Amino acid sequence: MPHRVGIVGGDGIGPDVIAEGLKVIAAAGVELDTVDYDLGGDRYLKDGVVLTDEIVDEWRDLDAIYLGAVGTPDVPPGVIERGLLLKMRFDLDLYINQRPFVGDGHEFVVIRENTEGTYAGEGGFLRKGTPEEIATQGSVNTRHGVERCIRYAFELAMTRRKHVTMCHKTNVLTFSGDLWERTFNEVAEEYPEVETAYNHVDAACIYFVQDPQRYDVIVTDNLFGDILTDLGGAVSGGIGFASSANLHPGRVSMFEPVHGSAPDIAGTGVANPTAAVLSGALMLDHLGESEAADRIRAACADPESLTGSTTEIGDLIVARLGGDERS
Repeated sequence: MPHRVGIVGGDGIGPDVIAEGLKVIAAAGVELDTVDYDLGGDRYLKDGVVLTDEIVDEWRDLDAIYLGAVGTPDVPPGVIERGLLLKMRFDLDLYINQRPFVGDGHEFVVIRENTEGTYAGEGGFLRKGTPEEIATQGSVNTRHGVERCIRYAFELAMTRRKHVTMCHKTNVLTFSGDLWERTFNEVAEEYPEVETAYNHVDAACIYFVQDPQRYDVIVTDNLFGDILTDLGGAVSGGIGFASSANLHPGRVSMFEPVHGSAPDIAGTGVANPTAAVLSGALMLDHLGESEAADRIRAACADPESLTGSTTEIGDLIVARLGGDERS
């Protein structure tokens, strides 16, 4: 049976890189039954639709969602981010954001809590528009949400080098940090084989640049994870090679490259599709096609050798898989 996958090409270079990702997946021998969804900034400008509850309900019956990139300069900031990406994460409870990084002598993965923290939307204004305006933005952290994220990180570490580092700012964020630290230490007791460490997030930024080899699995909250994973991409060949998975294990999950929609180069053929291809490999892991996923990752190794136009890079990866580049 082919896997049922929703395709959201989105805006800018999104459709171009997703087309290459689908080409590579087919060359790896995995059959997908795809359903296309016209969503993103361009769709919003056409008719005001961002993401409806009806579409979310359709997605619940899929195996995965493969997303290119969304966002256009003509849409006000926050409309697509909160109305599509965050709504998708919250409504489908995609509580894990998993981003792997491979670079010069290092290979680590960041597990970011994906549905709580400062992104939960708690806060508001008082006396908005006046000289006495007050804006608050809280961080929502539940024991349930924190624990399931930390537990996922430990389970992942058991399949890797058995080391987990928690990143937070416990010396200043004494409430949310305390909950994270206590939960981390309690879960760690259940995994005696796994070594643990703690870094303040600002120290982790230094280590990412100076000593990324120290890391195996990193677990952190939503905001810190957002920042650290962009830095992780920068020290691992560039954000254009960074892939990501938004997971609810056992349920429909979403996979996307980390880069933006880059509308200025849309349709020019200069976008590198490697991040989308690697996100497709993460999707195959989720679908139980790990052998094909590993072959795709191997074909994407040595990213500096993957040069050419968008379609030419896709063809190179297909050729490394032993497939027909015209597929």
